[in-house]
This record gives sequence, structure tokens and C-alpha cells, in this order.
Amino acid sequence: MGKIRISLLAKELGVKSNLLIDKCHEKGLSHITHHANTLISDQAEMIRQLFKPTPPITPAKEEPKVKETPPIRETEQKQGDKTVLQRSGSVKVVQPAKIVMIPKSQPLPQRMVKVAPSKTFWKKKRPSTVVPVKRKEPEVQVTDLQKPVVKEKETRVTMEPPITVKDLSAKLGIRANEIITKLLLGHNVRSTINQILAEDIVQLLGIEYGVEIEIKKKELVEERDFIAEQISTKAEDMVYRAPIVTFLGHVDHGKTSLLDSIRQTNVAAGEVGGITQHIGAYKVETNGKHVVFLDTPGHEAFTAMRARGANITDVVVLVVAADDGVMPQTEEALNHAKAANVPIVVAVNKIDKPDANPLRVKQQLASLELISEEWGGKTQFVETSAVTKKGINTLLERLLLESEILELKANPRNPARGVVLEAHLSEGRGVVANVLIQDGTLRQGDIVLCGKTFGRVRLITTDRGIEVTEAGPTTPVSVSDFSAVPDAGDKFYVVGDIQKAREIAQGRQKKDRESALAKHQHVTLDSLYSKIAEGKVKEIKVILKADYKGSVEVLKKALEELSTQEIKVKILHCGVGGITESDVLLADASDAIVIGFYVTTEDKARILAEDKGVDVRLYKIIYDATNEIKSAMEGMLEPESKEVVLGQVEIRLVYNISKFGNVAGCYVKTGKITRNSSVRLIRNTIIIYDGKLESLKIVKDDVKEVRAGFECGLKIANYDDIKVGDIVEAYEVQKFARSLPV
Repeated sequence: MGKIRISLLAKELGVKSNLLIDKCHEKGLSHITHHANTLISDQAEMIRQLFKPTPPITPAKEEPKVKETPPIRETEQKQGDKTVLQRSGSVKVVQPAKIVMIPKSQPLPQRMVKVAPSKTFWKKKRPSTVVPVKRKEPEVQVTDLQKPVVKEKETRVTMEPPITVKDLSAKLGIRANEIITKLLLGHNVRSTINQILAEDIVQLLGIEYGVEIEIKKKELVEERDFIAEQISTKAEDMVYRAPIVTFLGHVDHGKTSLLDSIRQTNVAAGEVGGITQHIGAYKVETNGKHVVFLDTPGHEAFTAMRARGANITDVVVLVVAADDGVMPQTEEALNHAKAANVPIVVAVNKIDKPDANPLRVKQQLASLELISEEWGGKTQFVETSAVTKKGINTLLERLLLESEILELKANPRNPARGVVLEAHLSEGRGVVANVLIQDGTLRQGDIVLCGKTFGRVRLITTDRGIEVTEAGPTTPVSVSDFSAVPDAGDKFYVVGDIQKAREIAQGRQKKDRESALAKHQHVTLDSLYSKIAEGKVKEIKVILKADYKGSVEVLKKALEELSTQEIKVKILHCGVGGITESDVLLADASDAIVIGFYVTTEDKARILAEDKGVDVRLYKIIYDATNEIKSAMEGMLEPESKEVVLGQVEIRLVYNISKFGNVAGCYVKTGKITRNSSVRLIRNTIIIYDGKLESLKIVKDDVKEVRAGFECGLKIANYDDIKVGDIVEAYEVQKFARSLPV
């Protein structure tokens, strides 16, 4: 009886594996939990029947009837001394021309034409002659479509900073002197006509003049302005692209040996040890398909690139030594991979060692929420050995399977775009950048924009050291030359205009200089409330380091228990030992707070934290750490609202005042009623209306409140249906500070 894998059946049916797994569950096949699970032929046929298409029934459409418009006819009729043009929809009245004779003794009006009798009129004065001018009265066309257009005053305008008094005057149509006077008297701001105003002052002035001013900062020309026009996502142009894989793991667990073993096994002898190490990536072919490996196995480099926005890795291989098990750096690498939100394949390496125990590795990783598919999880485990080459091909097959599930595709017809792996200044070639093309095709002569630099591609070299004229998707190459050395992690794009590339690069340089003066402000315990108020934070991300494993577990549990429905405490990474550069890099990339318990911060990490603006807190008492975060969280909680009844008022008389409405003469039975309190109108124990007071008086005097035992007059805002005997209940909503549960 034949079997078929879920991923292959999904590819056959043209659907997602997750959808296929759901259909299996609907049919009682609960053992199917992963795309690598298999179905027997009968089960597969049953699932195929669910995806058989049914022919759609399309109802016949009636052709819309076109309403014919009668032709416009025009007739001319004589009515006395007037000629009337009649046409469908309008009447045009043409007045006959009038001849006006003006005596010579009277001065010529503005519409008269004075004609000189000779060209030499300036030599000898001659009497001028008056020529009668035919003056036509304006033609009047009577039509219902002509209406006067009244231009409404703008109530919303958009301005770009910097904004001066002169700019504001021109935009609002208000004299500059008036604005300067208002600034001085109303805002205590002395200014001149060319002085740049603060944005909040500009918006306040707009409110005072009844105009909403939207300050829209001029955006730099970025790649999004032209990339969308260049990229084509037509299905017929898309082709399979190789997955990009990064190896992570603990020191001395065999990452480099495993990479070297893969390279020697699957790359021709002429390609071994070439320029691969300098490119930073290389391709491996298996079963007619390719896998691209990044030569940056250290998780610090992995996180540093992710911090720059270069999420280029499709799959992470977590390497764990079978004889050593999960170590602190293994757990740290796992947290980095989870933070990047990419699929993880576990390579249980050094399986050839006598004391290898792969079962212990699976158990340890299961406690870290990385469960093998053999145990009902979704993570693929492969036993490998760099010495005996065991499991190498299986690992490559699993990586290809993951790439099929991800449906990685690219369009070679697009202009190339990708990311810089590393760059340097070569003595013979100038600036050389080692890049990975993610989409499109890079050709010699292309104009490339890369971070704060730009240039024209003059030389393309593959990872094997071979010069080529073009390179397609998912290909690591070395290119030259650029105007300056780009940073690792910078994205590059092919553009059609070198002037545009220069403009964008210079704009980015300017932006970097400005941001150097005002660096990015990370979340701190002091700024947490303002971040929450702005809607920028929904959870507190914490990196936890302590002196002992037991302390880590206790502190982790105590912090996580502080979570509420409104704000969560999420532990991104926890470990034993001092605070390192890797911890600061992860906090910088994830906008987290670093908490250390009975540990110190390394010198390089301290300098890096100050440079990146990462908040590092050190404690010696667990309760100090939990109480400080608890206090910060309590300040972020929305205050609790509670309704308090102030008093009840009985309506005894109703007066109707013209242009004012119904006014109630009342008696305060209990408590009090205030001018600012909310009120309910109650009739026969049923709430008729809930609103606010418009006025509260004793006789003719306005008062702020009236207490029990006194009479008063009141008017309910926007409501007149009041009757004798109704009860007006006064209440207010009070807010109380909340605290976290003990």
C-alpha cells in the first residue's frame, strides 16, 4: 500500500499544507500534525475528493438598456425687435445692437474710440472726430445648470517644516503683523517674520484661527518610491529560489565542521576553499536543487544583521552536540532564532561519539518548547556527523522540504535587489561588496543604490572566483565599485537613474547625521508609561541574566506572573552569567530591557548599551526587580471608573420659556446636585434620558450646587420632555488608580 507525504499532496492539489492538515482533522485523521506526515493511498484519495472543483453556474446577464438622449435643436424666432434662439433645455435672448451718439462738447466716455485723422497729428493739433461705437448688451442665456460657485474657507491645511511666520501668513491669509502680535500676547513668544516656529505653536495658532494645520514632514525619496514600479509578481514569471540557511549553536558543537563537510561533499573539488570565506555565503546543489548557506554562524552576527533590518535567513539550523547537550549558548541561539521568527531545523551533531545521547538532546529542547515531530511537535531533528558524513544528505533534504513549505520564489526578470554580507576597500578594485541577490538579475553596468552609497557595477565575481556578466536570484557574488564602503546588512537595489541614486544616498547620509544627534530612544522603565500611552508598547520585553540557574528560574517566574490582560511581561532570553554584547544586541534589535541579578556588565557591553540607548538594570534583591517593574506597570494601567450618585431632585413645576425650552422648578430631596454633574431623568422608575445640565439656578442666580432641603430651577441640555413628578438623579464618574493583584 503506497504512502504520500502531506507536503507532496498539498503541492499536487495546489493548496497550503496547513489547509490539508485541517481537512485531515475533519475526516478524523488526528495523527496528521505536520507537513512531513504521510497518508496511505485510500486516505489520500479521500482527501483528493474534497478538493474536486464543481463547475460554477453563471446566470445569464441582461444587456443594460441605453437611454437615448434626444438631439438638441435650435430655432430662431422674431419677437418684436428681439431675436430669440430656442433650444432644448434653455432660451437664449439676443438684444439688438444700439448706436449711441455723443456730442463733441461732452467728454468721451471710456468705451469711445478717439481716432486721429492723420499720422502727423502730434505735429499739428487738429480737431478730433468722434466715431460712433456700437455697444452690444451682454447676451443672457437662461439655464438651470448655471449657479454661482461660492468658495468655502479652508478648514484644514497641510504645511511642511520648517515653518516661518511668513509661511504661516501666506497659508492662512492673515497678516504677518497680526500673527506676531498674537504670538507675543497669547504665547509669550517673540518672533520676526522670518523666524522658524515650533510645530506645537503652529498647530495652536491654527486652532485659534479655526484652521486645522497638519504638519507633514517631507519624506526623503526612498526605495519604496520606485521599487514598487520595478517589481513584477506575475505568476508566470516567478521561479523557485534556493532557501537561505544560517547555522547557529554553542561553541565547539561542530558548526564549522558541519559546514565544511557539507561544502566538501556537495561542491566540486575546484570550488572548495576558493573565495567562499570572503563572500560570506556559498551554494550547495542536491537533487538538482540548491541551498545557500550563510557563512556567519555566530548568533551575534546573525542578530546584528537582523537589527539593521536584514532578515535574509529563511531557515535556521540549530546545531547541538549529542555528547554535550543543550548549553547556555545553545539556549541563547535558540532565543535569537525565535525572535527572528524563522523555521528551525535541529542538527544533533557528533552522533559518532561513544557517549552521544540524542534522546537527552530532544528532552532538553522539548523543555524549551522545541518538540520533535516524532513526539507530536513540528520541529525536524536530524542526526549528523561531520566525521562520518552521516545525515548530511538527509539534512539537505529536510532543508529543501522546509523551503517547499515556505514556497520561496523569485522573478529573474526583475531588477536585482538583495543585501550586503560584508564589504571592504580593495587596493586594486576599490570598494568591493559581497552581496546576496534575493530577487531579480544583477548585470554589469547596472546602477546600484546601497544604503548611504551608490555606484555602477563594473565587475561581478561568483563565490567560486569566476567573473560573470550577470547573476540571478539567490546567488552570492562580489561586486565593485561603490562611492563608499557600505555596512553589513545594508539593502541594495538596482535603479534606472544615477542622479536619483545619488539623491537618495545623500539624503540618507543627512538623516544619519541628524539621528546621531538624537539617537533612537529605546523603552526604559522610566519612559514605559509614555510609550504605552502612544500605543507603541503592548508588552514589556525583558532579557534576564543571573548568577545561578535557580535564581534565573525564580526571577523569570516572578516577572511573568506580573502580566495582566492589558500588558504582558515577555522574557525574550534568560541565562546564567554576566551581561554580554550579545545581550545588548538582542535588546537593541527587539527593543527590550536588560535585567541583571547579582551579575555585572562587561565593559564592551556597557559601552555598547550606552551607545544604543539600551536600558540595563542591575539588582541584588529579587523583590527590588519585581517591585520596580510592578510600579512601572501600575502607572500604565487605565484608572478604574466608578459611578457615584450625588443626590435626587423632584420636579414640582414645569415652565415653558420661548426660545429656551422647558425649565423645571425642583426640590432637592437627598444629597446634592451640582452644575457639572451628569443627570438621569427617571419616570416611574424607568430612566428616560441621560445627559448633562444646561443651567442650575436659585431664583435668578446661577449656582454651582444646591443641597438637600432647598429649591432650585434647572434646565436639562438638549431635552424638553419633562413632567411634574419626574425624578432627576445627579451623579458623577470618579476615577481611581488601580494596582496589580497581590
